[in-house]
Amino acid sequence: MKREQWGSRTGFILAAVGSAVGLGNIWRFPYMAYENGGGAFFIPYLFAMLTAGIPFMILEFTLGHKFRAGAPKTLGTLNSKFEWLGWFQVMISAIIAFYYVVVIAWAISFVYFAFNQSWGEDSNAFFFGEFLGLGDDSAPSNLGSLQWNLLLPLCLAWAATYFATFRGVKGGIEKVNKVLMPLLFAMVLLLIGRIAFLPGALEGIDWLLKPDFSKIWDLKVWSAAYGQIFFTLSVGFAIMLSYASYLPKKSDINNNAFMTVLMNCGFSILAGIMIFGALGYMANVQDKELTEVVSSGVGLAFVTLPTAINLLPAPGVMGPLFFLALMFAGVSSHISIAEAVTTGLMDKLGWSRPKTATVFCSVGFVVSLLFITQGGLLLLDLVDYFINNIALLGSCLLELLLVGWLCRLQDFRAYANQISEFSVGNWWTVCIKFVSIAMLIVILFNNIKTAFLEGYGGYASAEVTYIGWGMITLMLIVAIIVNVSSKQESKI
Repeated sequence: MKREQWGSRTGFILAAVGSAVGLGNIWRFPYMAYENGGGAFFIPYLFAMLTAGIPFMILEFTLGHKFRAGAPKTLGTLNSKFEWLGWFQVMISAIIAFYYVVVIAWAISFVYFAFNQSWGEDSNAFFFGEFLGLGDDSAPSNLGSLQWNLLLPLCLAWAATYFATFRGVKGGIEKVNKVLMPLLFAMVLLLIGRIAFLPGALEGIDWLLKPDFSKIWDLKVWSAAYGQIFFTLSVGFAIMLSYASYLPKKSDINNNAFMTVLMNCGFSILAGIMIFGALGYMANVQDKELTEVVSSGVGLAFVTLPTAINLLPAPGVMGPLFFLALMFAGVSSHISIAEAVTTGLMDKLGWSRPKTATVFCSVGFVVSLLFITQGGLLLLDLVDYFINNIALLGSCLLELLLVGWLCRLQDFRAYANQISEFSVGNWWTVCIKFVSIAMLIVILFNNIKTAFLEGYGGYASAEVTYIGWGMITLMLIVAIIVNVSSKQESKI
């Protein structure tokens, strides 16, 4: 069966950027920069982008384009003993898809709430209590009842992903991203243009950009910069391999990779300016220091910023715009995550795209119900920590070791250079074989050591063991079983 193709280069780049630009750009990057030296953080961040982000993106675009397959088939072609790693990456994508969609459902709800600021004066009590129903006895192992108010937005979020994956690369994913990405950038620029003129906003932006060069010599800052690059670019968990497998034969791999990474990192900086402008205004109105109002993650998006929106002029316009931007960033990423799973299953089972998309999205919807229970946020938090900080970084490290040390890396460089407008030199090989691997070993070792010795988030040790470590162990076992069964099938 002839493989699908992107309709245009613009469509592919917007889809790749849509995958990379996600909720982490909006709620994780600004806080990371603020906490790790402000403007000085951009030095290790840009260095990480050049030595890890762009080289890794070129590698995944090259592998996907050359082997015309998703992660399992591509990595299995490179080395039959490593097909399991491809399935491990597909499972990472599947699990992220199951819980990431819930955050999109929250954003959809908050678009509606933002028109008249339904969260009231105490956005913290509203979000955790009234909206999520989080109780004193809630825990990852004690989920409680379903929050029915989240069922409709969850259906809408899955429907958007189902439409795009069902319709295919050109008719669904490309068309959706050609609308979502320009709208997302336009909304963020519009919000920046309004927020920047509010009293205190420039002081907030100054807090973000003011360099603290003493932090440059701190290894933790460099580790944070590399960690952010690996988190944000959608590499190492089957997405970019799948997307690149649908590129036409004549595709400029090096240029596409540079543009994707630069647009993603540029959006992160824009998001930081938008967030810190709003926080600066909020601190000014409340006569507080910015350090008293700044936060990260879910708390920033659904507690701190609703409080800031209450104080903004025309909150009924600014609020919905912000949560629409959050929703669009989430939907574009979720589509790519689902596509990574869909491509892997289609390659393996030979199913049609409509059948594969229907089965995966149906199963995904049922599993995601776990995360809209009273304890769903806590389960989401625990699963997300182990998937992102251990499974994903471990997957990135193993992929780089496989390609960098067990394959002829110069052959892939020659392949990419042959079909690209400009060539990459030895720096690319050095970055893949040494720089990226070294940084991943440092970050992953620290994460594993911390999780073993300290647990995570104050959760019970049994929950960390059975849900966190147990999930990763089960993923490895399933991936290896599928790999072994594939070998036996090929012998028959």
